[in-house]
Amino acid sequence: MSRIRTLGVAFSLAFAGLVGGPSLAAAPAPDLEKGKALYAECAACHGLGENIVGPRHCGVVGRHAGSVPDFTYSDVMKNSKIVWTDDKLHVFLTSPLSYLSGTNMGFAGLFDVAERNDLIAYLKQVSDDPSCAAVPAEQKGKR
Repeated sequence: MSRIRTLGVAFSLAFAGLVGGPSLAAAPAPDLEKGKALYAECAACHGLGENIVGPRHCGVVGRHAGSVPDFTYSDVMKNSKIVWTDDKLHVFLTSPLSYLSGTNMGFAGLFDVAERNDLIAYLKQVSDDPSCAAVPAEQKGKR
């Protein structure tokens, strides 16, 4: 990441923290289909009901960071005391490495507010579905 981009991300995150987080009020209503499509990229490392390279995402909104059983987290994530609210997820997903230096999540970030809204809305919707915790057949044995 270039020095200018790194400084820009750091400034954006610092400013968002000063004004109470990213403004979600101006964003359009979430599109669950777009959120599902975006999640397909997350599925390279995360499962909804199963830990893969990253921890499972069922119930992520409202969960304490670093708390999924049987998943080995970085110390920084385990000790972060973060609860994954919509606002915390927005800031984290903007630039995981800038928000939580030392995280193992090697994802550059999702810079578009509307896309983050779509993804978070999708995660909330699937988490409300009782079948979310069931391991999809295509994920069985995938590690």
